[in-house]
Amino acid sequence: MIDYEILRVIWWLFIGVILVGFCIMDGQDMGVGTLLPFLGKNDTERRCMINAVAPHWDGNQVWLITGGAGIFAAWPLMYAVAFSGFYWAMLIVLAALILRPVGFDFRSKLEATKWRDAWDKALFIGSAVPPVIFGVAFGNLLMGVPFHFTDSMHPVYTGSFFGLLNPFSLLCGIISLAMTVYHGGNYLALRTEGSLQERAQNAAALAGTVTCLLFVLAGIWVYFGIDGLVVTGGLDPDGPSNPMLKTVESATGAWFANFWALPALFAVPGVAVAASLAGVGFVKTGKSGLAIVCSSLTMLGIVLTPLIAIFPFVLPSSSVLNASLTLWDCTSSQLTLEVMFFVVVLFLPIVLAYTGWAYKVMSGKLTARYIAENDHMLY
Repeated sequence: MIDYEILRVIWWLFIGVILVGFCIMDGQDMGVGTLLPFLGKNDTERRCMINAVAPHWDGNQVWLITGGAGIFAAWPLMYAVAFSGFYWAMLIVLAALILRPVGFDFRSKLEATKWRDAWDKALFIGSAVPPVIFGVAFGNLLMGVPFHFTDSMHPVYTGSFFGLLNPFSLLCGIISLAMTVYHGGNYLALRTEGSLQERAQNAAALAGTVTCLLFVLAGIWVYFGIDGLVVTGGLDPDGPSNPMLKTVESATGAWFANFWALPALFAVPGVAVAASLAGVGFVKTGKSGLAIVCSSLTMLGIVLTPLIAIFPFVLPSSSVLNASLTLWDCTSSQLTLEVMFFVVVLFLPIVLAYTGWAYKVMSGKLTARYIAENDHMLY
């Protein structure tokens, strides 16, 4: 049997991989959808944009479902607190996500301009809202979430939906939206040509620059304006999952403690900054393939930076510090983690393999001629 402490770290890594995978894979679809009303100047161009992501969007969204299932199975306490506390936020995300399949399927049913414009707006909402909400959620991880546990270990969330929309979290929401637009613009530049490709390149360059600047601003904000948490005692990495056995204190600069303890970790946010700037240069010079690699690395760095910053916390509490959930006290049993570990080891390579194959088969440029020749086969 694998050591309990090692399993907990492995599952922290797995959840991180799933989150990064979701951002990279579904982020490009949401980025294209967000750009849809702004870059597509006529119906043909908008159909090029939609069909650039049409073969993959539903498969990519499975990463979100997998992430939720992974958190439920590996970190049940976090799932209980987060999904009840963020109830209205999750409902908004769900409503927005429902607009995507409906919009894809119904847009092409009629050729009326008003009909298609209405579904274009629906696709925009369904693509732009989720990244903002997810970014707000990440921002609240650093700010802390108001919750505690009763004597019988029932989680109690004491905040509200509007309480989640604090200035720092809204900044994180904008960063999340900007990086998806950056990634989606790069992907669109790779799959299209002509004036649409040029507009996609300009949009990606602008979004990449905004992403970099706001990410740096958020880092400065965290360093000077947000106190982190420190476990001061009672935590056993190999012990039972009971978040109330430890003591936690607030400390200035605590969210940078892991980076100061292991300076090599500064490479993670460094990659995000460097890749965002490099990608802007690549997309401006027409090297869209390299630009996508850079925007993927940007997402990798931006997603992992807060996860590393708050480690070993996975959901800090702002109201009762000792109730904060850490990697060591909110996980499932050792047996559960081990069984799921072997399931992931077996199936994750298969998922990555068929995803790569699907993108290879569905690669190539989408042109106005291609849309006209395959009018009844495409969205």
